[in-house]
Amino acid sequence: MKSPTHTLSATDVRAAADRIRPYARRTPLLDLEIDDRRILLKLEHLQRGGSFTRRGALNAILSGAPDDHLVAASGGNHGLAVATAASLLGVSATVYVPTTVPAAKARRIEAAGARLVRHGATFAEAASAASGAAARPGHRFLHPYDDPDVIAGQGTVAAEILADAPDVDAIAVAVGGGGLAAGTALAFDGEGRVVAVEPEHCRCLHDALAAGEPVDSAVDSVAASATGASRVGEIPFDVLSGHPDRADHSDRPGHSAHDVSSVLVSDEQILRARDRLWEECRIAVEPAAAVAFAAWLAGEVPGDRPCLIVCGANADWVAG
Repeated sequence: MKSPTHTLSATDVRAAADRIRPYARRTPLLDLEIDDRRILLKLEHLQRGGSFTRRGALNAILSGAPDDHLVAASGGNHGLAVATAASLLGVSATVYVPTTVPAAKARRIEAAGARLVRHGATFAEAASAASGAAARPGHRFLHPYDDPDVIAGQGTVAAEILADAPDVDAIAVAVGGGGLAAGTALAFDGEGRVVAVEPEHCRCLHDALAAGEPVDSAVDSVAASATGASRVGEIPFDVLSGHPDRADHSDRPGHSAHDVSSVLVSDEQILRARDRLWEECRIAVEPAAAVAFAAWLAGEVPGDRPCLIVCGANADWVAG
């Protein structure tokens, strides 16, 4: 694992893209017009395993020792990504999840062959237990967002966007612990705006940017199973704030020196956006995947050619 967080760059994202290419699906872009505005959607919910998290898990596993037993903590999507990637690569894995994990995600983690351990009511409690278990010899803790290899892997989503649509000047992403947003900023390499979107009551990045350092935040949202980190990752914060030395990074909370802006949306906006994705595009996703779309509908995503990452679809589908 790389240790100096500020050395992560677009080069790491390009290396990750080469590394995971045989195992990850190149997801399509959808170019459409909604409310008389043109928008691109990156359909990452079509990724194998139903989420962008597969990319980071693959890159981290392929970058580490092949015989390590992997230990992960997750609200669901990262755990499923680790379970499926580990199975594909012939590695054993244990996934810790909070007791509030959605049944669909827990079922899929077990079906992929990983050992599932329910512990605590929050991701933080599950992560603490997982970290302790991973301290044993031959075990490796694979953090869902505070790991440089995971972040570089997540950045391959944006790298594909920019390869397929070089004129994209803003990418909106949902934020859990900040890994996808940080990877997107690395892939952009200072050439465009990253809009990091969070639910109003799952706002760890927004609060960290306001405070100038990672701080604990409350977790309470319909999207919490995917955006429910109570504290932004140290590495993502360094990338997104633009100042690894934690110097004063901005005149305004929510904006970094690297053209990253923080936007909050309500649960009501998220659910309306999720429903519109279905009604207008027949795209069925979990609430977190509609977070970026909610910000765009509210006029909070700038740019002449913006793109939104539709990040995951790990929810039960009920026919009506």
